[in-house]
Amino acid sequence: MTLLEIKDLTQLFSGLCAVSELNLSLDERELIGLIGPNGAGKTTVFNLASGFYQPTHGEIIFQGRNLAGLKPHRVSALGIARTFQNIRLWKEMSVLDNILVAQHFQLGYGLGSLFFRTPRYLKRERDIRHRALELLEIFKIDKFADEKPGNLPYGMQRKVEIVRALASGPKLLLLDEPAAGLQSTDVTELITLIQWVFDQFDLSIWMIEHQMKVVMSLCSRIAVIDFGRLIASGTPSEIQQRPKVIKAYLGDDQL
Repeated sequence: MTLLEIKDLTQLFSGLCAVSELNLSLDERELIGLIGPNGAGKTTVFNLASGFYQPTHGEIIFQGRNLAGLKPHRVSALGIARTFQNIRLWKEMSVLDNILVAQHFQLGYGLGSLFFRTPRYLKRERDIRHRALELLEIFKIDKFADEKPGNLPYGMQRKVEIVRALASGPKLLLLDEPAAGLQSTDVTELITLIQWVFDQFDLSIWMIEHQMKVVMSLCSRIAVIDFGRLIASGTPSEIQQRPKVIKAYLGDDQL
């Protein structure tokens, strides 16, 4: 079944067209890629899908609901979580607190419960702490729970960011260049991690990535955009043979 459907999506910035009449869909339990040259509009698409931008025109339908006009926290509550090309962890908070904050919309109690520390408040706090520690243990980073993210290696910070996204219990996980800044050995580990997340969690994954090794290893389907327009869509082997894709990446020896 279709999980996300993008219809005629267009985004203008002061007259500049960053995304133009984009049509794309993603099914439940699917892992797909979004690729294109620098400046093609890939991150803009993610910013639109996650509520950071509001579209000039078009629709973003997630599980039957149009997301246009919703703020990021509302989009997150509906089941879309994301990571960023530049890691955006709260550096002065502990790893555990980063994961706890990601669950704030699931608390289900008001200011009265918080002020009087009611049984409902105490139970929900225990529940989300247990869930956060459970996730850290699953990803084998529980020993860093009290550490500040800025003190961890870059590859480990990437893992923490993925855990934080998963803490919200998403149905769709957006990964914006997860391999950016990683060494080759970390990239290999990342491929294994993303495949494991896809296999173990009941979700779909949509990823932007410049490293073709990552995209070709993981994605069952790839969409290619250039100048904000969709120029190709298909399996990894099909994409590699498309003349438009080769032209768009002319001079890029990764494809």
